[in-house]
Amino acid sequence: MFLFKKVADLQRYLQKVSKEKKTIGFVPTMGALHNGHLSLVNRANAETDCTVVSIFVNPTQFNDKKDLEKYPRTLGADIELLSSVQTTVLFIPSIDEIYPPGLNTSLDLEFGALANVLEGAFRPGHFDGMAQVVHRLLDIVKPDRLFMGQKDFQQLTIVRSMLKQLNHKTELVVCPIIREKDGLAMSSRNRRLTPFYREKAVLLSQILSKVKSNIHNRTPESMSTMAMKTLTEAGFKPEYFEIVDGITLQPVKDFSDADFIVALTAAWAGEIRLIDNMILKEEKNAILA
Repeated sequence: MFLFKKVADLQRYLQKVSKEKKTIGFVPTMGALHNGHLSLVNRANAETDCTVVSIFVNPTQFNDKKDLEKYPRTLGADIELLSSVQTTVLFIPSIDEIYPPGLNTSLDLEFGALANVLEGAFRPGHFDGMAQVVHRLLDIVKPDRLFMGQKDFQQLTIVRSMLKQLNHKTELVVCPIIREKDGLAMSSRNRRLTPFYREKAVLLSQILSKVKSNIHNRTPESMSTMAMKTLTEAGFKPEYFEIVDGITLQPVKDFSDADFIVALTAAWAGEIRLIDNMILKEEKNAILA
């Protein structure tokens, strides 16, 4: 595995890869890696010739500085994990490499309602910062394919919109959520859960599964109400449980209203904020509409 800290050094290497007509896959991360991240790397290894993984804790997408400070940083362990799955390149830039003085990395794009609902309603500015750093990293790496996980579903929607607005050549590849044995979606934040909430955290995926099994005999509104009540009674502080059109992220009133429907939730488990989602309905090619 090659390790680069400087943009110029990484680009020199990738230029050679491109000249050899090899395809480049890219997996952007903020470190604290787990098997969910490794599944993205494995997918990139299978579908491209050169897999680039970045580790960069992006300050512009944290609306709470305390959350940025607390974000786990486990570079040594991350390097070992990436080596174990034959990662081609690891890129670990400094803030000045990503946001060098004098370089305008801002984006003049309009995400509209996609960025204002769900996570956007509770984390103002988060998606502007996320889109900014993904665009910057894509500009550096210039990959053929970008591999991202379904767990951050709204993030995927924003990135898809960004690529479309910019007529970008990079293909977005969405990879499924990887879960623990009990069903909890893998996350870097899980390691910060207290034993009490770690045991209870599986409830999020259990509720999502229950909703999916009832789409033919319950309304979206009634299922959302049930989910919020169940989470609250279990000791969580849910921020939302929404059933939405998977393209527009707008709530659906009936499960027949759209071909692509997703349930998304966010809840506080003590001091740790968890998110999860599940695709409830996905007609063939609906996501391409």
